[in-house]
Amino acid sequence: MSRVWIVTLLRTTRESYWFLPLVLVVLAHGLAFTMVWLDRVYPEFGVDVLPRALRDTQAAGARALLSLMASSIIGVTGVMFSLTMVAVSFASGNFGPRLVSNFMRDRGNQWSLGVLIATFAYCLQVLRTVKGPVAEVFVPHLALLVALILTLISILVMIYFIHHVPETINVGNITAGLSRRLEAAVRAEVDAEPFDRPKEQPRRPPIGQPTLDWSGYIATVDLERLDLLSRRNGWRFLLLSQPGDFVPAGTPVMEIYPDDNNRPPDPKTLNSLRACFGIGDGRTEEQNPLFLTDQLVEIAVRALSPGVNDPFTAIDCLNRMYAALHVSLTYEGGLDDRLLGPMDRKHLTFDVLMEATFGKSHFYVAQDPLTLAHMAKLLSQLRPYARDEREEHVIDAMAERLREAAD
Repeated sequence: MSRVWIVTLLRTTRESYWFLPLVLVVLAHGLAFTMVWLDRVYPEFGVDVLPRALRDTQAAGARALLSLMASSIIGVTGVMFSLTMVAVSFASGNFGPRLVSNFMRDRGNQWSLGVLIATFAYCLQVLRTVKGPVAEVFVPHLALLVALILTLISILVMIYFIHHVPETINVGNITAGLSRRLEAAVRAEVDAEPFDRPKEQPRRPPIGQPTLDWSGYIATVDLERLDLLSRRNGWRFLLLSQPGDFVPAGTPVMEIYPDDNNRPPDPKTLNSLRACFGIGDGRTEEQNPLFLTDQLVEIAVRALSPGVNDPFTAIDCLNRMYAALHVSLTYEGGLDDRLLGPMDRKHLTFDVLMEATFGKSHFYVAQDPLTLAHMAKLLSQLRPYARDEREEHVIDAMAERLREAAD
């Protein structure tokens, strides 16, 4: 079991819509068993502690109350989340299908579903223990009190959820969230340990080219493990595929060159190398901050389409792109200007970030007067922060491309 597999599993679980609700349902069952056990073992506890109004409930009343709470909660939950998915589908059609994954990843949505379903499960579990009046009478007063408390909490959660869903699918909040994660990724790239310039390209042919057994997008590459295997075996690795790239099955993802060791890798070592690559069905922002820029570009381009015609959303996206470019120049000295690091791992640079943001969107921006003027303004504001003539040239070249697209 490789570290990449564990990281991929944890990320998939974190982004899933089922894990947290499932955990809360399991905890709800455990809580129900515990409270019923307390009611059975210490029946006098509920009589001594609870006020008379809460311990005079008869078996028929307790059964009716628990049934009412369970049916109401599950009914409200189904309606709420059905309407929510309709709203999310509508928003994703206007601003991109990746909105659905943002909704699924949102902790507020996961907690809301989990609390509601857990309360429903708790009520059902307690309901089956109520006995009477024909047979032995047993009314779990403590468990019933907890059910009432959970139901009140569920009402508050429902109010929060109704408020939270429009906030979640609001395009301004979506772009703000993407911007925060993009800026954090740029800062993390700047804070990463400095690397030496890569060695010159190998002159001898490779002694090995590991391939993957299935197609997909590279989500994660365990660079530390690759570096350890490289030093342990006396080889030099060159990556042919980077995080975010699509790799067909059987395509080499890296090349192995002899350094101190001319012996080709054995099958066990090849499997260890393959385990350093995590494959997924779609692109992720893990080790691939340009996935975030693509989402901002997609929202901006869709906003400028004739069917939507919303230049102010596009302007907001341009502001978010500008913020990331500004961080790449000003935070702790800015991004390193070297594109390739060890093993030819591509690093984020100002040039790459400029092309991934303004470069991909400038043609569409140039077709609208508002967004055209705004991008030109942002480029002029960015130019004083350039650290050398080369970066000034990159900004000037982008401004020229924008003018040519507008002509």
